Amino acid sequence: MKFHLRDLTTETRNRNTEELDKFSTMEIVQIMNEEDKTVAFAVEKELASIAAAVDLIAECLENGGRLFYFGAGTSGRLGLLDAAECPPTFGTDPALVQGVIAGGEKAIVRAVEGAEDVEQNGREDVIAYGVKAGDAVVGIAASGRTPYVIGALAEARKQQAKIISLSCNQVAQISQGVDVAINVVVGPEVVTGSTRLKAATAQKMVLNMITTGCMVRLGKVYKNLMVNVQVTNEKLKERAKQIVAEATDVSTDEADVLLHKAEGDAKLAIVMQKTGLPAEDASRLLTQYKGNIRRILERNHNQE
Repeated sequence: MKFHLRDLTTETRNRNTEELDKFSTMEIVQIMNEEDKTVAFAVEKELASIAAAVDLIAECLENGGRLFYFGAGTSGRLGLLDAAECPPTFGTDPALVQGVIAGGEKAIVRAVEGAEDVEQNGREDVIAYGVKAGDAVVGIAASGRTPYVIGALAEARKQQAKIISLSCNQVAQISQGVDVAINVVVGPEVVTGSTRLKAATAQKMVLNMITTGCMVRLGKVYKNLMVNVQVTNEKLKERAKQIVAEATDVSTDEADVLLHKAEGDAKLAIVMQKTGLPAEDASRLLTQYKGNIRRILERNHNQE
């Protein structure tokens, strides 16, 4: 199936902004704000597909697989950003969620001409990153037709990974043959074809949902608390103290003592306080239950 730019919603002209260069500054920011308001509603229409993707990816991760994002340009950068935020937020190994961009690291800050135009580049990156059966791959392309992403998804399928597509057009070439297709149709951009605007906002929202949903399913969030936070600076040390206090209903001073005993591990500190166990025994429980505090506490309740 042949796709042309003129057929893509992301490439059509926005009738509300045809005279954009005549707008006052206030009018420019107002129309951008109005257009941005529509993005969340567009994402809402794809919630069933997003939830299916979360369940599929979470199953892969729980069974030892990894999550990879493949994209070009803005889409690739968004994948890299989401992947980079997982270790500090959820305490994951950097290898668990990885972002790959067409053209390599230099493309993060500067466009690499032609890097996205060759399907073979996507295939080679999938092989280079060792994608295999049990992994999950999300191909991100606002247009839904980026050759690099098409190649990456094709090779990932060959390697028997689970594959998900994320685009901003209803009919997307990258959606063909995937396990889950997410097509968030945000409509024409304020500046024609500038998918760093509404399309990118939609992609960011979806990627947030994917990793957050997966990490909640994997027990890396307790209640709505970031219990796997890595204490790497003073701000995060204070955040960990607050998290322990909120989760256990103790004072921040008591939380500080618990964290000290747990060597800065908020999750361990919470389990110690909730179960009354010393660090070593609480740590064994966390290992046994794959770090899921909720399951540990339910187990304790059932044994009472």
